Amino acid sequence: MKAQVTEQTELFKSIMRKDSLLFQVGFNSCDIGQFEHILMADFEFFHDKGGIQDKAEFLNALRNGLCKSPEQYQSTRVLSKNTTKIYPLYANENLYGAIQTGVHHFFETINDKEQRFASSADFTHLWISENADWKLKRSLSYNHTNERAETPIDLYRPSELKNWLREHKIPILGLGIINNGELEEIKVIGDLNKKKKAPLNTIFNVASLTKPITAYIALMLASANKLDLDEPVYHYWVDPDLKDDKRHRLLTTRHILSHQTGFPNWRDKTLKFQFMPGTAYQYSGEGFEYLRMVLENKFKKPLDQLATELIFEPLGMVDTRFIWDDTMHEQRLAPGIAQNGEVYETHKRTNANAADDLLTTVEEYGTFLTAVLNGYGLSQELVEEMQSNQVQSQKGKHFGLGFEKYDFKDGNFAMSHGGADKGVQTIFFIFPKTKQGILIFTNVDDGYKIYEDLLIQYLGSYGREILEIETGKK
Repeated sequence: MKAQVTEQTELFKSIMRKDSLLFQVGFNSCDIGQFEHILMADFEFFHDKGGIQDKAEFLNALRNGLCKSPEQYQSTRVLSKNTTKIYPLYANENLYGAIQTGVHHFFETINDKEQRFASSADFTHLWISENADWKLKRSLSYNHTNERAETPIDLYRPSELKNWLREHKIPILGLGIINNGELEEIKVIGDLNKKKKAPLNTIFNVASLTKPITAYIALMLASANKLDLDEPVYHYWVDPDLKDDKRHRLLTTRHILSHQTGFPNWRDKTLKFQFMPGTAYQYSGEGFEYLRMVLENKFKKPLDQLATELIFEPLGMVDTRFIWDDTMHEQRLAPGIAQNGEVYETHKRTNANAADDLLTTVEEYGTFLTAVLNGYGLSQELVEEMQSNQVQSQKGKHFGLGFEKYDFKDGNFAMSHGGADKGVQTIFFIFPKTKQGILIFTNVDDGYKIYEDLLIQYLGSYGREILEIETGKK
């Protein structure tokens, strides 16, 4: 059993409420009264550059230093998300204290000019329960650096986020943040064109983020005992190109969902096996299109109808669709942009593709991801199957059923999928154990270049581990 408590515990929530009062209200607003109330009488502050201060010295330094003239100088502290860890302290099974560790960033505003990054540091706080109230006894701030190792700016501040996107030439960013199994935050920043800002319900083409929707349809049908993941699919569909290749009789839905079909990503005129199904990993859009034909033939319904009945209508996803039809709100569509700024012609798909070109919004796809986190429509057995390691896709990564899986050093894991097309770069990560997640939509060829900063900003140490797995560098 790990000593560290989870975000869902009352201890974690209590300490974070005190952290917010201490810094969001006290430090960032120069409300000295918050410090006087929260700091214990024998409080001590240890700083790797400023030395040691007791409570009186610490408060005096605030009054006559950082908080002396807020209109001339203002320091703001931002807690790096998902870096906080809290460890309980017990005496004879009685909880008497807690240790909080994490990373925080400091920004400064001088003479009301634009805020700029000042420094980052690690911190350790010792909290003591005094008369059923948490108070801070010791504070250590160390490993200060003015080189922003995590992100070049504070991405939580809208003005800086807009400037950052402009610098990286990202026309539109769609960002969704999931906490406690709910879509907590939605941001859509950028312009649809020179005259119109992108609204919160901007419609994005999300490319291969289509595949998890198709996969979930199959899993829901399997959970309802209407589809057997391990039944050979030739009973329902055989591609004409494969009719003389006996290997088609081995292919199953499980192979397709875990990318073990033996197919290339897309066929070159004709479809051919490149290896025996079920013996290796190879990412394949063809596999999902094969699954579409299987599902449509077995259930006598087009894929978009199955999606509407099982997912879109029950979850209220009114703007999500596989095909372009008369109900499409084209005026809200994020255009695909090339690296040179040219606008790609909009592909108006009239037939569903199980692997590509889903149209959706941040809110609606985020709603789908929260449903996945909460096992919507699946038995516990199918949830475990979906999250299981079916085949290794890369060192540190596996494919489960429909989702790629990242395994982290602390035992946690993330389910993920990315999408890339002309004028499309999208990705998401969801954490079933901690019920958190992030989804990122962009409408430009090289939108992936902002992933690193966003993952570290919002996922902290997990973001860094994801990047280690992707790059092979620590």
